[in-house]
Amino acid sequence: MTAKAPLSVIAYRKIREAIRKGRYSPGDRVLEDEISRQLEMSRTPVREALHRLEAEGLLVYEARLGMVVARLDYQMIMELYSMRDVLEGTAAAMAARHASEAEVANLEHLLSLEDRFADDAAGMAEHNRRFHEAIYRSAHNRYLLKTLNALQDPLSLLSKTTFSLTERRTAAHPEHVAIVEAIRARDPERAERAARSHIRAAQQARLRIMAEDAAWNVEAQTD
Repeated sequence: MTAKAPLSVIAYRKIREAIRKGRYSPGDRVLEDEISRQLEMSRTPVREALHRLEAEGLLVYEARLGMVVARLDYQMIMELYSMRDVLEGTAAAMAARHASEAEVANLEHLLSLEDRFADDAAGMAEHNRRFHEAIYRSAHNRYLLKTLNALQDPLSLLSKTTFSLTERRTAAHPEHVAIVEAIRARDPERAERAARSHIRAAQQARLRIMAEDAAWNVEAQTD
């Protein structure tokens, strides 16, 4: 019989998942008593969970506000995409070497589903996560998988998905196709190039969103 997780661990997982799913946005307050009521548990395990999330960088303590969801600054976002560039390229190259026929078929199946998200930014973002995770698993390297999964938390702190841009949803599909075709061809170099090109295109879309958000903030302040 599997032992039940401590309440603090359950609270940690629930709060972390809420941040990952976007139910809390960067800068939002995370209130201990409110979460205690929602999870129907005392404040002590919730407090322990919040401190753990603070230690991991998902939450920060701000004077007068208390615990809030962390915000990524420009440099942090550029560093995040720089790491994705290297790691995603490596994962695709290793998948080209090690993916089973069933795993390649699964990637092709995921590609076949992308049309249904043409007008659904949130749906495409979730599907994109599943697609990339399938590549990570196909690389068959537990240490690479662990490192890539560690990037999911800071990625959840980005203000909005790049798939909020219609052209990014359109462009992502042929980029995904290029990656899977290279994996199917067992061509690690081509798979790495395709994956890195894909991440760099996503980075350009992120920069556009950041520029538009900055322009909107300036306009709002001057009205």
